[in-house]
Amino acid sequence: MDKRTTEQSSNYDNLEKMSTTELLKAMNAEDKTVPLAIEKCLPAIHLLIDAVLPKMKTGGRLFYIGAGTSGRLGIVDASECPPTFGVDHGLVIGLIAGGDQAIRKAVEFAEDDSLQGQKDLETHQFNANDTLIGIAASGSTPYVIGAVNYANSIGAITGCITNNRDSELAKVAQFPIAAIVGPEFVTGSTRMKSGTSQKLILNMISTTLMIQLGKVKGNKMVDMQLSNDKLVDRGTKMVMNALNIKYEAAKALLLKHKSVRAAIEKA
Repeated sequence: MDKRTTEQSSNYDNLEKMSTTELLKAMNAEDKTVPLAIEKCLPAIHLLIDAVLPKMKTGGRLFYIGAGTSGRLGIVDASECPPTFGVDHGLVIGLIAGGDQAIRKAVEFAEDDSLQGQKDLETHQFNANDTLIGIAASGSTPYVIGAVNYANSIGAITGCITNNRDSELAKVAQFPIAAIVGPEFVTGSTRMKSGTSQKLILNMISTTLMIQLGKVKGNKMVDMQLSNDKLVDRGTKMVMNALNIKYEAAKALLLKHKSVRAAIEKA
């Protein structure tokens, strides 16, 4: 029998016989356990962030690498950092087995290539000042493990997010995080609780790093990109409140300086 928690049989059976209400309540009950599993990981998440921050303060980049759901979640987190915090698109980078086409459609056997992760990192000139976080619910994905081994070999910081105890990935990563969320509602479907845990942990890592890099003031995203009307409106209200001025005057300042921080500081 497979000893990996993520492959253990669901706590529920005969799912096809459940009503919609029963399915929803059962899934919700399982999902409620995820934050409690993450709570146990907070010390490990703390250690990883404390190791990464000095590197990023001196120009280091943060890379996520994964396959399937895990890879997509890393890409989502990386892609949201520029608009949310106003950082360069090259500061946080997400890589997925099979390349960009795998974001929308699975690429068969891409995760089984233990050398491709290194090649993908080399394409981005990955170096010892950068950090690599491998993401794999199973903790056994060759693509991810190969990449982490390569990053270790050149002196970079490595971490991982996995959902099984004592996985191979956790053994090779310098700063492992293992969120043990238990069997999935649909047996082996790690896009469910495992994926949810990965998303929450990625939120914690990137948001904490960006706050500590000075990209948030008070509780506001003062460096966010003004890429749509909603964000312009949000930024205008930030400037209004900070400077105690009317909406139109705040909007004029914001559009002039192209940033909430600049509008406030140069007013």
